[in-house]
Order: sequence, then structure tokens, then C-alpha cells
Amino acid sequence: MIEKQLRELMELRFGSVKAFAVQNDIPYSTVRSILERGVLKSNSENIFKICSILGIDPKALVKNITFIPDQPEIVSIYKQLESERQEVVLNTAKEQLEEQNKVVSMFDKKIDDEDYITDYVEGLVAAGLGTFQEDNLHMEVQLRSADIPDKYDTIAKVAGDSMEPLIQDNDLLFINITSQVDINDIGIFQINGKNFVKKLKRDYDGTWYLQSLNNVYEEIYLSEYDNIRTIGEVVDIYRD
Repeated sequence: MIEKQLRELMELRFGSVKAFAVQNDIPYSTVRSILERGVLKSNSENIFKICSILGIDPKALVKNITFIPDQPEIVSIYKQLESERQEVVLNTAKEQLEEQNKVVSMFDKKIDDEDYITDYVEGLVAAGLGTFQEDNLHMEVQLRSADIPDKYDTIAKVAGDSMEPLIQDNDLLFINITSQVDINDIGIFQINGKNFVKKLKRDYDGTWYLQSLNNVYEEIYLSEYDNIRTIGEVVDIYRD
């Protein structure tokens, strides 16, 4: 009978008919009525919902096609156990499943690790009032390969919030080394020995200045008396 197959499949997938009803928000009385009175005498909406949950083609119910797979030996043994012993088996199975999932997670992580590359942060740039740097940092970092641009020359770490929201504190910047940055592009500049990450701008009177994206910070106007060095252009931003 189709109803017997439905019951067996519910028990196979959910442990019991009642558990099937509770976990899928169907009144237990409704499910029990369908199994006792017959599928063809029941509300079609409920039948379609049950078929959807169990992965059954509703046509199989009408045509009386067998859809119960061969049950593993453990299911047959489980059904013969008393309820208390069934609980022991269920708990043991859950523990084994947790252990299995842990192994899978470790394996997946290993695959993910292969998508990282090792590189080095050489510079520290201030998105604020500037920072002095005497030597290269040469700080080793692990970077997601998918987030790395195809071409860059070096990496610098950001200190400060003057370029928020685009560039945030502790972001890493991928930089192409160049002595010239176009107007309105973001570059790395060394002014009087201090390193900055700023947008290069030019005033209406021809005066060059460095602009922060955070309005809290004032522009840094440049003059002939400043020791100015353009280090490079920011081509991409990396954030953990």
C-alpha cells in the first residue's frame, strides 16, 4: 500500500511519523489521518506538501508506484529495538556524524588554504597625519589569491581613518610604483619624510594638494618648499 510506504519513508528520514509532522509544521493528526484513511481521500494540498518534503513525485502515489528504497540493515535493526535502546543508537549516530563533519571541515579548510598566497608588506602609509618609515617592514602576510590584482609592485599597510569609507585602518594597499599619479587618483606620497595615502588634487589657481575622503581631515597643500616624492598609485585594496 502507498500509505505503508509513506509511513516507512517518514520513519526512515525522520525517525517517526510524529517527528516528521513536528519538524515540518504539519499537524500530527493530519498526517496520521492521511496514513489511516488513505492518500486518495485526503486533501490534495497536504499530499503535495508531504511529497515535496519527502522528494516524491505525486504521480507515484496515484499510480501506486513503489518509491521506498531498500533499507540498510541498521534501519531494520533500529526498528526492532525498544525505545530506550533506539535513543542510544540515535545519540551514537549523531556523535559519529559530528566527528565525520569535523573531518570534512578540516579537509575543506586545507583546500581553502591552497587559495592563499604569501607576500610581504613593505610600507606603512598614514591615512591621517603621515607616518615616518626608515626601513622596509617586510612583514609576511597570507592573502586570498582571488582578491589579489593581476599586476602590482608592492604592498603597504594603512594606519588611520582619513580615507574612509573607501580605505580603512589596517587595510592593505596594492601599489604600482610610479613617479606620476593622475589628478583625482589615489596615490602614495612622501611629504617631508612622512608617508601618506591620499587623493591627488589641483586647485583652481593651480596649487597642488592632497585630499582626504574623510571630511574631518583638512587638505594638505603642497609648495615648492616641501620635499615631495610620489611613490606610487593605489591599484587595489585588500581587507580581511
